[in-house]
Amino acid sequence: MLDMFLGTIKDIALNSGFANITGGQALMLIVACVLLYLAIVKKFEPLLLLPIAFGMLLANIPVAGLSAHNEGSLIYYIYQGVKMGIYPPLIFLGIGTMTDFGPLIANPKSFILGAAAQLGIFLTFFMALASGQFTPQEAGSIGIIGGADGPTAIFTTSKLAPHLLGPIAVAAYSYMALVPVIQPPIMKLLTTKKERSIVMEQLRPVTQREKIIFPILVTIVVSFIVPDATALVGMLMLGNLMKESGVVDRLVKTAGNEMMNIITILLGISVGATTTAETFLTLQTLLIVVLGVIAFGFGTAGGVIFGKIMCWATKGKVNPLIGSAGVSAVPMAARVSQKVGQQENPSNFLLMHAMGPNVAGVIGSAVAAGVLINILG
Repeated sequence: MLDMFLGTIKDIALNSGFANITGGQALMLIVACVLLYLAIVKKFEPLLLLPIAFGMLLANIPVAGLSAHNEGSLIYYIYQGVKMGIYPPLIFLGIGTMTDFGPLIANPKSFILGAAAQLGIFLTFFMALASGQFTPQEAGSIGIIGGADGPTAIFTTSKLAPHLLGPIAVAAYSYMALVPVIQPPIMKLLTTKKERSIVMEQLRPVTQREKIIFPILVTIVVSFIVPDATALVGMLMLGNLMKESGVVDRLVKTAGNEMMNIITILLGISVGATTTAETFLTLQTLLIVVLGVIAFGFGTAGGVIFGKIMCWATKGKVNPLIGSAGVSAVPMAARVSQKVGQQENPSNFLLMHAMGPNVAGVIGSAVAAGVLINILG
């Protein structure tokens, strides 16, 4: 009887995580705990970084078999929503219900700044290719980090390079959280004090009819030009149309709250569970982190540079700082434009002007993703 008891204890010990943990798994558990710290204590994109970090923790627990690639596990089935491209468009549906396209409609020139801020995506794509470490599909997935749009980065990577989903998602959301840190030095480097002090005229009022027609028109035009962007743009515009129509308040509340919260949890856990030691602790991951910040920096610079061009073309009526909001981090990037502008001129209110390029950037990053998927998929 004693021998049986001791044998059982021995079997439990030999099959425990303590007896089977590898150095890589131990390191990944530390990384997961660091990300949890950043999400909880530093509040870096906590809504997604927290579930991603916990998914990373679960995936690297020895013997548990909770990797997203471990067929038959709970997380494997949750991950299918990422693999099949279901979760990101549904998140875009929720985002649409919370987005006001009024500033963009009032100032259509904002589309140019939103498009210019996607410069980082394509420059980084070519840089990743030139490194010789990535295939064209992998390079496209890395470049999309420059759009500063987590769902778009996940959607593109799931189509082009699903094995890089974990590192790219972590990089994308980390840099989104660091917008207030990364952007201001670039903005100040590329502009003069006089340019940053420019006060812009108040935007014209936008009618409800315009707000209703806009999402329908954008869906048709963008989908015809870049069909591969239809899933993202279409869901974004559907959410916005539901909001602006004023006839489906229950659906708006569900899409923007309950549904979006559920999808966010499922997306975060399943993406985090792709980051096993074997896939995450590589030279490629380090390069992705470096190229990701370059992509984001170039995106910010592209928007500011085109903002300067518009400032010159309008004889000083456009503050170039609003160009930095062309990246898709809504509304954080617009708030950064406002903050930097007010540091130079306390009476300067750029927030609504910056929201135009900001929401244009959401559309722009989705279009860029569609272009990459069309060419490389």
